[in-house]
This record gives sequence, C-alpha cells and structure tokens, in this order.
Amino acid sequence: MDLVDAQTALKAHPLRIGVSTRSLFELDEEDRIFREEGVNAYVEYQREHEEDILQEGAAFQIIKRILALNEDLSNPYVEVFLMSKNSPDLSLRAFNSARHYGLPIRHGSFTSGKSLAPYLPAWKIDLFLSNDEEDVRAAIVGGTPAAMLGKRPTDLGDARDDDELRLAFDGDSVIFGSESDAIYASSGLDSFLAHEMENAQTPMQPGPLASFFRKLSLLRAIHMNDERVSKVRVCVVTARNAPAHARVIHTLRSWGADADEAHFVGRNSKAPILKAMDAHIFFDDQITHIEKAALVVPSGLVFGPHAPDKPIIPA
Repeated sequence: MDLVDAQTALKAHPLRIGVSTRSLFELDEEDRIFREEGVNAYVEYQREHEEDILQEGAAFQIIKRILALNEDLSNPYVEVFLMSKNSPDLSLRAFNSARHYGLPIRHGSFTSGKSLAPYLPAWKIDLFLSNDEEDVRAAIVGGTPAAMLGKRPTDLGDARDDDELRLAFDGDSVIFGSESDAIYASSGLDSFLAHEMENAQTPMQPGPLASFFRKLSLLRAIHMNDERVSKVRVCVVTARNAPAHARVIHTLRSWGADADEAHFVGRNSKAPILKAMDAHIFFDDQITHIEKAALVVPSGLVFGPHAPDKPIIPA
C-alpha cells in the first residue's frame, strides 16, 4: 500500500490501543490498597496523592513512541485509551501523569471493579494491553486482541535515544494461526516440516494479533523514507528455522505487511535477540519465552489454543 492509501486508511479508522493504567504506569501500591484495604482507603489515598506523578510502567515506551508518530492530533493515525478497573478517582492522577509526560491521551474508562471487556469493542480497540489475566482473557472472549504484560524490566540496558518504534512478534499462534502448531502436536516434527515445505507458498491463516499487525503495517508505510527505512520497525522472532521459515516470508508477502527483521532462532533463546534489537515490546504465546524475554524487554503473553507453557514447534 502506498503512502496516500495508508494515510487515508488510518485517518478513517485509526489504530486504537487500550492500555490499563497499571501497564502504562507503576501502580502496585495503589492496587494493593484497592484490593486489601477497600475502596474507601483507595479513594482517600488517591485524593492525597493526585498531584503526584506516576512512574513509567511496562507499556510506557511503546505508548509514548507510537503516539509520537501522529502528524495531526486533530486527525490522528493512533489513539490510546486508558482502561482501569479502579475508581474514577484515579482518572485525575492518571491523566495528570499522561499530560506531564506529553502523552496526548484524552479518553478512557474507569469502572470501580467491573470488567473492562464490554467497553473494549465500544471503543473499537485494536489491541488491549493489561497485566490483569482476567481482563485479558475476557477481552479475547469478547473479540478484542489482547496481551498480558508483566512488570517493566528493572534493567533495560542502554536504550537507544532515537525516534524509532521497535515491535517484535512471535509467529505461530500470535500473528499467524495455530494450524501448524496443531500438526506438530498431533503428528510430530517430521510431519510438521513436510507440511510446511509442501505449503511454503500457501499463506497461513491470521492469528490473534494479525489485525493489529496489518494496521501497524499501514503506520510503518506512512513513516517510510525514500531509502525504505521506517520509524516503525517490525520484527518477527520465531522458533521456526529453515526450511519452515519460507512460509513465514510468503505469508507476510501475501498480506502486504513485510517485516523489517526476521530471526529464525530454532532452539536458541529469543531474549538475546530481543535485547540486541532493543525492542520496545515483544509478543509471544509461550510463558517460557515470555519469562526470559521479560527480563530484558517489556513482553506480552498472547493466550493461544494450547497450554501456554508447553513448548511447540522445536527446531
């Protein structure tokens, strides 16, 4: 898709991200008070501290950088919505903190303990980021792509001071469907490899984050320079390796959503690759990958159709 088409598409239907306040900001103490001491203690605490600026959470950098890609705030490519099961009293401090950091976030929902899931389709959210498993699973059931974030890594290393946005995705059961996973699970590695070689040029079905990935590709196209380098850098980091890698490339080509980097790691750890990339967020469907990756980059668990801690598609 060319520049004008991408701009037109996103201005008509902006990329919309819903982010929980506990993912965007550090709110562990506030959440503890809400859960352990009750609403009244929580409200009193928020009123006493509503002028205090909240610290950055796991989703902060991706939200800050993706919002910076808007060229016209009156007609944005990207919109972000604050979502919280805490009481509306938090909204004062949350929006004050967003303004302090220069984040143009103006909308959101604060539900005092009620599920956020019904409000996600109401806001037309393309991706929901939260550290609450119940909310993430409810969002998925309701048809909204979602990922569960952990804590912000304590040591992010020497982050690059640039204006790039770097997002990394696992392939199967994340941006692609789980059909190939199922073949491996039922018939083993040899059958999986034979199937992928035979279907190397057959596009895979879309996975849980495919719609978000495709919309992200429009943002990537808008910020592509004449040397075909974009401020939006999209990376695929998958346990596939040759020859099963070919189907990944052909699928992305068929979608018109190229990746800037692809890393076919096989049995090797993904974490060193993600650290070298200095990714601002990584999405995977396996807890084992997420636990290692989350030590070096903010990471989101995408709940798939299989047990998330059971390794799949080993090289």
